[in-house]
Amino acid sequence: MPMATSWSFVPDDTYKSPRALVHMLADVVAKGGNLLLNIGPGPDGRWHDAAYERLQELGAWLRVNGEAIYGTRSVEPYAQGKYRLTRGRDGAAYAIYLAADGETSLPDRVALEGLRPAPGATVTLVGTDAALEWEPAGSGFVARVPAGTRAPSAYAWAVRISSVTR
Repeated sequence: MPMATSWSFVPDDTYKSPRALVHMLADVVAKGGNLLLNIGPGPDGRWHDAAYERLQELGAWLRVNGEAIYGTRSVEPYAQGKYRLTRGRDGAAYAIYLAADGETSLPDRVALEGLRPAPGATVTLVGTDAALEWEPAGSGFVARVPAGTRAPSAYAWAVRISSVTR
C-alpha cells in the first residue's frame, strides 16, 4: 500500500495518518498478510518529511505492541468489531483494539466471542503491568480494564491472552 495517495512521488501529496497506518498494519496481519508500505522518493531521492514522521509513529507503536504483530499468525475469527486477532508462536492470542479517531482512553472492558482464555490463563494489556480480570461469557470472555489504566500507546492497544481454548 502506498503511504500517500500515489505509488510514485507527487509533490505535496496527502499522506495517510499514523492511526490509519497502524490500523492497516493490524488488519493485514490479522488476516495472515504482510504489509509492504510504499514511499515514493522525490527527484533527489529523499522522502517527504511526512513519510519520516509516519515511520517514527509506526516505530513507536511497534516498540510497545510489536509482540502482537511480529512472528504472529492469523487466528479465527480474525476480526470482531474494533478488534483484530493474532496468535504468537508461543500460543498466546492477541486482541488489538483499533481506537477511533479522537479516542484516547482505553475501553473499560474487552468482550470477545469465539475466543476464550484457557483455565488459569492470564490476560494482560501489552505495554503495561495491568493484569485484566476475566470471566467466560457466551462462547468467549469479558475482561475488565482497571480504572485509571493509561493507554500504553496511541491509535491501537493490544491485549495478550496467554493461552486460549476454542
